[in-house]
Amino acid sequence: MSATSFPPFEPHPLLRSAHAQTLAGVYLPGHRFPYRATQHRVPLDDGDQIVLHDDCPADWRASDRSALLIHGLAGCHESGYMQRTAHKLNARGVRTFRMDLRGCGVGAGLARLPYHSGRSEDTAAALAAIARRIPQSPTTLIGFSLGANITLKLLGELESRPCGNLDSAVAVSPPVDLAACSRQMQKRANRMYDRHFVGLLVRQIETRHRLLSDAASVTFSRRPKTLWEFDNVFTAVVSGFGTAENYYRVASSAQFIPSIRTPTLIVASRDDPMIPCDGLERTRIPPGVDVRLTERGGHLGFVGRGGVDADRRWMDWRVVDWVLARNDLRAHRPRGIAVDMPDPARG
Repeated sequence: MSATSFPPFEPHPLLRSAHAQTLAGVYLPGHRFPYRATQHRVPLDDGDQIVLHDDCPADWRASDRSALLIHGLAGCHESGYMQRTAHKLNARGVRTFRMDLRGCGVGAGLARLPYHSGRSEDTAAALAAIARRIPQSPTTLIGFSLGANITLKLLGELESRPCGNLDSAVAVSPPVDLAACSRQMQKRANRMYDRHFVGLLVRQIETRHRLLSDAASVTFSRRPKTLWEFDNVFTAVVSGFGTAENYYRVASSAQFIPSIRTPTLIVASRDDPMIPCDGLERTRIPPGVDVRLTERGGHLGFVGRGGVDADRRWMDWRVVDWVLARNDLRAHRPRGIAVDMPDPARG
């Protein structure tokens, strides 16, 4: 277990429900970040490519820390949590690489095959590419939602074996049991999320086909209505799993967590409307993996009360705390970017 001390999460008084937290995490207006990243393409063994968005602080040194950030389902490097976390880490002297998973973001026309929750090999390729570019920099892997499942799966597969310069990791709101998450999304109160994600995923497929005529595809007899249907007729078929059940069984990270040997922080909420926490609670947690389960926070929400951090984004600051603690960087002053950012939720 980590000795890193975190303030408890206390939700914003107007955002106490799981759905309010989840929606605020996405739609609450915040600071706007100009895009200044350098893009790097990473070739994969099967001919596809992914893209890394490299944000380097002005006075970053070759031995300073770096971080690889992985987004969630239907996200990309532009997702709010990706931009905010990268910005805050940059302000503390950490170089960040925001990864667009296959077919996402600016990589929409660079991959024939789709991303999915089990593509840990793509993350390993990204870590290796970062290590080749900055060989003296220790790297923290940070995954959100689907990206968190990928993170935990890779860590368990690696056990004690090296992967680039990886020395620590953070997983936020990980869907460690994909089948249970699929069932959770089909509950009446959560169907809006199910429909929302299916719509985004179908549009991603359509965009990829406009840009890449030979992208892997299937013919839908009818438009999928749930994530399970989408995964059963598309993800599992084109990715070689056969069925959604087999995809979920193979790709779920719960079975890999007991083998993790890399110092890791897992942050999740008991009231997450998309991810039941009992999958994580049933999992054997090895030494060195620090699990922080909050009572509230929704899915990637964690919009807290004022007076705790520089803004109300409790989730972002816990990631920053963990990353800085890995290298005793906490004493470093913010460099080049103001940390105390305006947030309309501040009261």
